[in-house]
Amino acid sequence: MVVLITGASHVGKTLLAQKLLKKYGYPYLSIDHLKMGLIRSGYTELTPMSDDKDLTDYLWPVVREMVKTAIENNQNLIVEGCYIPFDWQKDFEEEYLENIKYYCLVFSEKYIENNFNDIKKFANVIENRLDDSDCTKDSVLADNKQYFELAKAHNVNYILIEDKYEVEI
Repeated sequence: MVVLITGASHVGKTLLAQKLLKKYGYPYLSIDHLKMGLIRSGYTELTPMSDDKDLTDYLWPVVREMVKTAIENNQNLIVEGCYIPFDWQKDFEEEYLENIKYYCLVFSEKYIENNFNDIKKFANVIENRLDDSDCTKDSVLADNKQYFELAKAHNVNYILIEDKYEVEI
C-alpha cells in the first residue's frame, strides 16, 4: 500500500507521516528531502524559493515512478509533501490506483483563526524550518483556501481539520 499525503504548508503532513510510520512501520518519503537533495547536489537549478508549480513539475515524475516501483515490489510506502498534483490519478493505471490511498489535509478558516499561534508553535515539531518568516496568518489562510478549493474541484479525498487537530487514517 502507498499512502500519499499532501496539503498546504504547516498543515501537518510530516507529523501524520511520522505517526503512520510508528503505527504501521511503513517507511515514508518526504518530498521536501528529495527536493533539497536535488537542489543541494546541483542536479537542478531550481531553488527552495522556486514556484511550487515548477517544483511539482520537476519532482512529481520522480516521485510517481518511485510509487510505481514500491507497488510493483509489494512494498508499503508513505509519501508526503505539497508537490503532489491534484490530478495525480491520471498518471497511474488501475492496478496501481487500487494500491494507493490519497489524503489532502486542509485547515478550515475557523481552525486557523482559532489556532494560528499553535500552528506556528508546532511548525518545527518534526523538522526544523530554517526560515519560517513567510508563515503568516494571511498566508496560511490563503494556502488552505486554495488547497480546499482544488481538492473539491478535482474530487480528491481531503480531511478538513475544523475543531481539534485529530487526524487518523
